[in-house]
Parts: sequence; C-alpha cells; structure tokens
Amino acid sequence: MKTLQTLFVIGALSLSSLAMAEGGGDRTFARMQAAEAVSTQVAQQQKAAAPMAETRTTKAEHAKC
Repeated sequence: MKTLQTLFVIGALSLSSLAMAEGGGDRTFARMQAAEAVSTQVAQQQKAAAPMAETRTTKAEHAKC
C-alpha cells in the first residue's frame, strides 16, 4: 500500500510540474515563429518585386569577343 501511495504522490507532483511548465520560453518561441513568418512573407514579396536587368544583345554582337 505504501508503494501505491508513493507512486500516486510522485505522479501528482509530476503532473503539477508539467502543468506549470509553460512560461517565458513558450511565449518567446511563439514570438520567434511569428517574426519568422512575417520575414518570410516580406522576403517573398521583395523577391517577386526585384527588377531584373534585360539583355538585348544577341550572340552576333558578341561574335568577336
């Protein structure tokens, strides 16, 4: 009976410590994920809007190069 009580106490303490484990680390991780999502969107927008140089030269113009 004592082992059953001991296991019950250990289980209760373990569950309570897991319930209180949420803290600043979780909020920081959530903030980091939100910032990453925003930066990814901005990077995709900048990549799509980046101007590209157009070349109008042909191979014939560079035949003597």
